[in-house]
Amino acid sequence: MSTLANPATKVVLRDRVTRLTPEFQRRWGRMTVHQMVCHLADGFRMASGERPPKPTYNVFTRTFVRYVALHTSLMWPQGVRTLPEVDQEFGGTKPVEWSTDHGELLHRLDSFTPKEGLPHPMFGPLTSNEWNIWSFRHVDHHLRQFGA
Repeated sequence: MSTLANPATKVVLRDRVTRLTPEFQRRWGRMTVHQMVCHLADGFRMASGERPPKPTYNVFTRTFVRYVALHTSLMWPQGVRTLPEVDQEFGGTKPVEWSTDHGELLHRLDSFTPKEGLPHPMFGPLTSNEWNIWSFRHVDHHLRQFGA
């Protein structure tokens, strides 16, 4: 399972993020590439405890969905709505200037160190290892959304 705990995996993911430009077009969903960059930075803020999410989990998402999303190689579904606090059209960080927002995402990716036991909005409290897996899968999912 790919994880941000692996330095080589982090380098590959960083290279993919570095290649993004404002001209990238989505393959599915509603976000622009600039919104996606801000959304991913918000995801890192959430995973580091800086942006606590509103819990939406239940026994099904805390067990079955969590297991499938974090401990199998199944691809995440396309077009699932995100939570308002990390949705750039509602409560998420609004895109302002590409180079600043893109640089912020790269900084958060480079410096990411998950905190043990922080709650994920759908999965409940995650271990540091699970946060590293979730963060990789989240970034990878959205990079695939934009063909990067």
